[in-house]
Amino acid sequence: MSLTAQDLVAAAKKNIAEVDIARAKTLLCDVLVLDVREPDEYAAGCLPGAINIPRGVLEFKIDAHPKFKDKKEADILVYCKTGGRGALATEALTKLGYCNAVNLAGGFTAWQEVVKPAERSA
Repeated sequence: MSLTAQDLVAAAKKNIAEVDIARAKTLLCDVLVLDVREPDEYAAGCLPGAINIPRGVLEFKIDAHPKFKDKKEADILVYCKTGGRGALATEALTKLGYCNAVNLAGGFTAWQEVVKPAERSA
């Protein structure tokens, strides 16, 4: 039996921690914020202070990024558009040794519904 992308996301969510918008708002000042969306999505708007490393290259680029290099113990808030890529990315980060990564439940879409306006990337 083949798995779907949604099956992979559901399995990842069993292995990670997720936070809601209210909790994410309280974390923003104290965590690294990782946006795993594509660059054009990021450029259209992002969470304050977010660093963009797309999901497709995350495992290859995270350790080389100056904000994440040698920061395996850092608190990281991960998000994507709706939470699926974020869940997969959070699970991957955990496997890579980033032990304090959490996913934003509902992703940027949920964020925009509650917190407006979104910050534009530089």
